[in-house]
Amino acid sequence: MSKSNGGARRAVALQYGTEHSAPVIIASGMGNLAEKIVEVASENGVPIYEDNSLATVLSQMELGREIPEELYGAIVEIYLYFLNFDPNDPDKFRREREKWRAEQKKAEQQNVELSKAEQQEVQ
Repeated sequence: MSKSNGGARRAVALQYGTEHSAPVIIASGMGNLAEKIVEVASENGVPIYEDNSLATVLSQMELGREIPEELYGAIVEIYLYFLNFDPNDPDKFRREREKWRAEQKKAEQQNVELSKAEQQEVQ
């Protein structure tokens, strides 16, 4: 589910089964239809993952289509979210992911600074 700049909501439902090699778009809509898709998902205990740009891209694809390979990384992110989903704290995964990304970025910056320092010592 997402909310675009114009305020229109978009929702896309994906399904993965043994008959396909990748997740398939099984429902897609904007506005009231998007709200209904989210409502049905919530009523059936399906966690909701929000990503505006991904919802925009997926909502432009035809129903029944497998997710293209270029989007596999984004879909993996969704599956990780679902695997770690805590109904008592739906934002837990995002917070932990952001914390992990910040730690990774900090470690990369430290490595760059260490490399610069080592290069200066050699000179």
